[in-house]
Amino acid sequence: MSHAVATFHRADRSIADHTAPEAQAWDALFAAAAAPHPHYARHVLAAHRAAGLLPSGLRFVTVRRGDRLTALLPCAPARDLSGLGGRMMRPFLSPFVTATAPLIADGPERAAHALDLVAALEAASGGAAWRWPLLPSEEGAVPDMLHAMRARGWAVGTVATFDRPVMDRRADHDGFLAGHPNRSRFKDLRRRARRLAEAGAVAYESATAGADLSRLVAAFLHLERAGWKGQAGTAMACRLETEALAHALFTNGAGPLGVRADALTLDGRPIAVSLALIGGGTATLLKTAYDEDLRSHAPGLLLEAEIVRACHATGFADRLDAATLDGSALESLYRDRTAIAEIIALPPGGHALSLERRIRLARFEREARATAKRALRRR
Repeated sequence: MSHAVATFHRADRSIADHTAPEAQAWDALFAAAAAPHPHYARHVLAAHRAAGLLPSGLRFVTVRRGDRLTALLPCAPARDLSGLGGRMMRPFLSPFVTATAPLIADGPERAAHALDLVAALEAASGGAAWRWPLLPSEEGAVPDMLHAMRARGWAVGTVATFDRPVMDRRADHDGFLAGHPNRSRFKDLRRRARRLAEAGAVAYESATAGADLSRLVAAFLHLERAGWKGQAGTAMACRLETEALAHALFTNGAGPLGVRADALTLDGRPIAVSLALIGGGTATLLKTAYDEDLRSHAPGLLLEAEIVRACHATGFADRLDAATLDGSALESLYRDRTAIAEIIALPPGGHALSLERRIRLARFEREARATAKRALRRR
């Protein structure tokens, strides 16, 4: 990996764009971060590296106060349509990254850490524009970062937003169901569960380590490849690199990040499997696959409903993050939402393209991609 280095000094702190930080400091930041998501945890970046899926130009923008790491963002330059093919900076992305907020230490100095990070982002990009998708715009320290950008003279505009389903755990499962706006969905799922039980013994299981976890990860890979993603060549098991990523991500956790697999079985055979990363009190339900021959029974949604029940019963997380894009089926199951935005941000200075034109180009690109996906689905 290659890394740019830029260092600034002020009376009470330093800002730097360093290489990847040492494991202990990185894990400590994740554990102390405001609303951390798993994608920039050390374990996830290491899994991408082991699978050969990190971009060659990856950089780690970091902020330190003394020996303490207080902010981190992995990022890389990329050519982008919203810059008419010119280079822009982006936070680290892969097809398996569903959130891109930087890790910023929580606490009374959180806003100062965010301001330091924004200064480091300016240096890391050399004043180039940033295109920032999948940003949880109202969570954790992201509002502090956006405020710091504007305070330092950045121009910030929104390309698109959507509300992602999340589930914040109530006191118990009955509390979750009470007043749920889609009670009819649960009635339908109970009906489907009864029909599925006519075909055999239905059970729910979960695993967080060892042979059981490995077995469920293998079952997920099999189910995903046997379905439409396998036919399209996008299942994780269709490529050696992404299959290696699945094993590196979900076979073992590391530091403050854990892993979990949940499964719905029929006569002992997994018919739906969900793989999650757990950290900071949130379970990010990153991947789900189900037996598509049983789609009329909705095994995937039946499993999601069991995960909700297990979360309330065991408290394995305070929040479930659906990790979905707009229009997810989980919108009828999860009753809470978090705002996800795509932004373009221009550091102060001269720019050949205005923010408004960049946003128009980005929206055109998004619509073209959406149109292509709809055409593929019709085919």
